[in-house]
Amino acid sequence: MSVTSEATTLWFGDLHGGSGTTSLDSSDAAEFPVSWAARSQGEAGKTNPEELLGAAHSACFSMAFANGLATAGHTAESLQVTAAVTFDPSVGITGSHLLVSAKVPGISEEDFERLAAEAKENCPVSRALAGIPITLEASLA
Repeated sequence: MSVTSEATTLWFGDLHGGSGTTSLDSSDAAEFPVSWAARSQGEAGKTNPEELLGAAHSACFSMAFANGLATAGHTAESLQVTAAVTFDPSVGITGSHLLVSAKVPGISEEDFERLAAEAKENCPVSRALAGIPITLEASLA
């Protein structure tokens, strides 16, 4: 069974002076102010498509990695995953860097690194981002 998820943005004005809000249709409480300044310069208190993409990438990778670990016989006590998505106004999205800190009892460093790399390659969001470089920095805590 497939699931379709939606988010809606309401925008007012032109690109440079305008602004809007993006809401997750699954939650009345999840509404985020967005603007070009937040995207191109980093404006406090507002988000941007890249930050939202980073949220999707970090959540997807976490699920894929947890599944890969479990399939290999390891249960993560915790996974902390940050996805840093870079945007250059002149070229667009230039990459996503996954920073992972994990507590996984009884796993070897070699197996940990292999499973993290597999999750990076195979999580659905990583596959959707195939047009940009995705880097990984993973460590056992």
